[in-house]
Amino acid sequence: MVSFVLTVVTFVVAFILLYLVGKSVLVRVTKRTLNAREFSPAVVSLGSSIAGAIALFGAVAIAATVAGFPTILAAFATITGALALGVAFAAGDIIENFVAGIFILKDKPFEVGDYIEWNGNGGIVREIDLRVSKLDTWDNEQLTVPNGELANAVVKNTQANDTRRVTVDFGVDYGSDVDRAREIILEEIAAIDGVLEEPAPAAPLTTLGDSAIVFNARAWINPQETGAGGVKHKLTENVMDRFDEADIGFPYPHTEVVGSLDVHQTEPSAVADD
Repeated sequence: MVSFVLTVVTFVVAFILLYLVGKSVLVRVTKRTLNAREFSPAVVSLGSSIAGAIALFGAVAIAATVAGFPTILAAFATITGALALGVAFAAGDIIENFVAGIFILKDKPFEVGDYIEWNGNGGIVREIDLRVSKLDTWDNEQLTVPNGELANAVVKNTQANDTRRVTVDFGVDYGSDVDRAREIILEEIAAIDGVLEEPAPAAPLTTLGDSAIVFNARAWINPQETGAGGVKHKLTENVMDRFDEADIGFPYPHTEVVGSLDVHQTEPSAVADD
């Protein structure tokens, strides 16, 4: 009995000392390392929690060895392994999203406030958590997206660079004054607030369509300061008004049928059924 009590006391004392010291050291080192690499507070918090859990399991294992509990240690290892395996199978998607969240926070393919598009979806990033990211659509609808989906998709970030090109196609009738049409487009691009002078705007003739000559108007903006949608809308309205004033027509699809058709009655006495 005395031997058993001494063993238990040894285990308890060793566990407390090892856990307190190990947790303090591991958590401090983890925080210092992650902060030095400029990880987000969410990743630092997760890393500290994992370090604390490692300290707990390590303290139990070492204390059991010091106290002479080989059977308990073996059972503890078996149970821990089984639990870890079960958790891995049951929470595979959750773990994947957590890992993806860590990489998103570290690599920063997008940040809060950016407009992104992926797999036919799009929205403004409002929040990036470890498991999910939340975005708002242009209709003010909230999207909650698992980070695993964003990490494994091709994500287009329209605000990642200092400049962005905005393009709008304008079609005019065949026979229109091409030089005058291009001049009007360039004038209206230059008149819009937020359009950059460099790179210079352009309006090359890009397509000879079935019913239209198509210009591809190109303007550059700083996406952090100017919205692409507003520039497109303003340019389209202004160019339409200027084309009307200059009598430059906007084409529309049409089909011309050429030929003849004979209509005659073969039986004069025939009466329609209806």
